Amino acid sequence: MQLIRDARAMRDWSRTARSEGARVGFVPTMGFLHEGHLSLMRIAHEHADRVVVSIFVNPTQFAPGEDLDRYPRDEEGDLAGCRAQGVDAVFLPPVEQMYPPGSETLVTPGGLARELCGQSRPTHFRGVATVVSMLFNIVEPDAAVFGEKDFQQLCVIQRMVRDLAFPLTIVPGPIVREPDGLAMSSRNAYLGTDQRSQAVVLNRSLRAAAERVGAGERDCAALVAGVRETIGEQPLAEIDYVELVDAGTLLPVSGQLADPARLAVAVRFGATRLIDNIQLTPAAP
Repeated sequence: MQLIRDARAMRDWSRTARSEGARVGFVPTMGFLHEGHLSLMRIAHEHADRVVVSIFVNPTQFAPGEDLDRYPRDEEGDLAGCRAQGVDAVFLPPVEQMYPPGSETLVTPGGLARELCGQSRPTHFRGVATVVSMLFNIVEPDAAVFGEKDFQQLCVIQRMVRDLAFPLTIVPGPIVREPDGLAMSSRNAYLGTDQRSQAVVLNRSLRAAAERVGAGERDCAALVAGVRETIGEQPLAEIDYVELVDAGTLLPVSGQLADPARLAVAVRFGATRLIDNIQLTPAAP
């Protein structure tokens, strides 16, 4: 496994692989890898001959006062995890390589970035779109894998790739969960014991909503209210949003649920903000 810290060397590696007829798959991460990340690497192997993983804690997607400085890092453990998954190259650039002095160009996504998490984190997806654009230009992959746990991020990147004509395929990866249902996230490490035990309410409330749809419930407001009520029973949970949205536009769905939609939640436990989502699919009449 090659460890590459220089952008030009990374591009050369990728171009050499492609000149040899290999398809390059890419998994961008911020490190502190868990099974969710590792699952994306396995998916990348299914779509490519060589797999690149980037590890970069991107400062432009953190707002002032967020957890940039304390975001968990474990380079040695991350490299061991990549090696175990048969990753061919890991790109680990320093911040000054990605954002040299005088950098001022940013990629600003459209309406998809203004919904859901965009309400409370208005600059977040601008930072995501900017760094992912740079990584695509450096790695030049044929396919890139993004997890559905960050569903809005996946949608923003898919739209950006389409709108800016990046020559690659975006491959979604399913949510990977802990045995008790909590969606795997690097930020789970922040949770105290009581917060961790109460955080399982996110998945429990979403599954309950899906079960209600399976039993015939179609009232969108009732589905959202049910999730809010269940989460609200946990004393440490502070709801940021509970939204039922169209999976293409991320705009709220109201009235009667007639087509598949995405039910998404963001909840704070102390200073830790967790997100989760599930697809709700009404049965055909």
